[in-house]
Amino acid sequence: MSDTMSDAMSDAPSEQFMRQALEQAKHAWDLGEVPVGAVVVKDGVVIARGYNQPIGKHDPTAHAEIVALRAAAEVLGNYRLPGCELYVTLEPCVMCSGAMMHARLAKVVYGATDPKTGACGSVVDLFGQEQLNHHTEVSGGVMAEECGAMLKRFFAARRAAAAAARRGDAAAE
Repeated sequence: MSDTMSDAMSDAPSEQFMRQALEQAKHAWDLGEVPVGAVVVKDGVVIARGYNQPIGKHDPTAHAEIVALRAAAEVLGNYRLPGCELYVTLEPCVMCSGAMMHARLAKVVYGATDPKTGACGSVVDLFGQEQLNHHTEVSGGVMAEECGAMLKRFFAARRAAAAAARRGDAAAE
């Protein structure tokens, strides 16, 4: 088997799980939340899902990753999630990265990078700190184009709606 074929086969599960995370992101979008979605996988099976809900829940910690981690902890009956992997459409922030490390995740896979708050290397690299007692494997860029495009479309639609509202307000005066 060629290296390319082997790479494509090894990427298939990552893409499958990232597609499920994108489905979760769509739920967030439908609710007017920033479209970020996450799934937690154990032994090749999705055990928990989450999407951004901080606006609707009035909870600054209700990021997709935290929602998914909480659900996975409930499923497993443990606040630690050894052997679990988390797939998320956007590079995790510091808060979410800290929670992932405390959960003892085996691996985090993200789609698009976040140049403003990313804690997997874009702004800071929380997972690369050698002095920490737990080390989680991190992989980025899985379906990055699709993940990033969803965010760009969301913010473009939000800006267009705001501009239309301003034009409507100006016309009313």
